[in-house]
Amino acid sequence: MTPTSSGAPTPPHFKRSSPRKKPQLRSRRVAADLLAVEAAAGKIPPHPSCTTVVPAPSPLGCALPRDFFEVDALDLAPRLLGKLLRRDDVVLRITEVEAYRPNDSACHGRFGITARTAPVFGPGGHAYVYLCYGLHMMLNVVADKEGVGAAVLIRSCAPVSGLGTIQQRRGQQTEKPILLTGPGKVGQALGLSTDWSNHPLYTPGGLEVLDGPEPENILVGPRVGIEYASPEHVAAPWRFAVAGTPWISAPKNTLRPM
Repeated sequence: MTPTSSGAPTPPHFKRSSPRKKPQLRSRRVAADLLAVEAAAGKIPPHPSCTTVVPAPSPLGCALPRDFFEVDALDLAPRLLGKLLRRDDVVLRITEVEAYRPNDSACHGRFGITARTAPVFGPGGHAYVYLCYGLHMMLNVVADKEGVGAAVLIRSCAPVSGLGTIQQRRGQQTEKPILLTGPGKVGQALGLSTDWSNHPLYTPGGLEVLDGPEPENILVGPRVGIEYASPEHVAAPWRFAVAGTPWISAPKNTLRPM
């Protein structure tokens, strides 16, 4: 149920469990964005799991602990905004997510535990990567306790480092948001396959979720591409995005201030 100019029914309440610029100028803009992320990271207190004494300063936060993820997907989703995904030299800032919960007619968990969906019933903080339409690798962060069957889909990100690797994997020599606005693009930029399912995202090495600056403002709206779900779940405002960033997928006109 996409909101229109004439208004839309109020979503049900759910109880929680231009000219082309020179490459040099574009590179400076990306570098400036990275410096802004690093500066913001220094202004917020670190997660309790971070040590106060480190061998050397780093622009990246520490890995988040497992209990960070063991909450309702609807709580975890907005908390993941601003966090960082790291694999090899690629670091991405999470800018858009969607929550999928137990008894949600849009969640893969509705099928029960199968060979494909088993990872979504795994421990919170593990990865759930599935192939969509035979083309796109979709990265989800498993939420809540083991056996619940909930996850948060990573819809969009912004590049922090490893731009060359991202462009090579994506097959696009651009620094525009089209590079990472969409869940399939994120999976491709990280070089993921379904083999990454069940991988713990809170352990060093491989694929990690790191602490990062919280966004000042958040947008919220209905999820994308779930027309098959029940009307109440189609309308549920379980899509979250960082306000003020162009690194958000379409449609944007269904998002409103949280």
